[in-house]
Amino acid sequence: MTDRTGTIGSDGWQRLIAARAAYHRTAGIHYDEVLDQVAQRAVSESSIGKADIGALLLFKRLRADTPWARALMATADADVRRATAAATAAVRDTTLSLSDAARAGRAALVPLPGFTRGDALASTVLTAAAPHRMAVYDRRAHAGLRSLGIPLSNAPGRYSRYIAALDHLLTHAPSPARAWTPRDLDIALYYLPPDTAST
Repeated sequence: MTDRTGTIGSDGWQRLIAARAAYHRTAGIHYDEVLDQVAQRAVSESSIGKADIGALLLFKRLRADTPWARALMATADADVRRATAAATAAVRDTTLSLSDAARAGRAALVPLPGFTRGDALASTVLTAAAPHRMAVYDRRAHAGLRSLGIPLSNAPGRYSRYIAALDHLLTHAPSPARAWTPRDLDIALYYLPPDTAST
């Protein structure tokens, strides 16, 4: 499969707008509190420590009874913060395109246990570091892109390509989605039901 950015028609946008509204009805107003609180601390600290990574693990509903979680707990918080500070600086760097910022931020997290492969937790840390620039990646959002006709491979560098695809979509978004952030779009993709017309 070849990755490509793409535009979608009004039907696709209507599906996304409805999906984002469904998220707010279903998840309620409190679901994102953990992500918002970590993001607020990241503003003042310019890094994210182990305690906040633990909170983000809960937010993503990921398992913590894993070898990588044990290894992360055995890593000094100062070392974790050193890596997340570099990632935070990268994703906040407005001289970089969103995809280049995502690539640099993702690369800065690679030395940490649990961040070598997979983008679910890493993308959540990067989104907490720059909530108006980055977006959370997961399999459902990936499937949502595919259902809109925008393929995304699992080859290395997937997160930066994911952000590039979202950025391209938002560049061509109609009202009211024109005011969305990449995070708004990842929510819509996550809640996007299958396109029954194409199945």
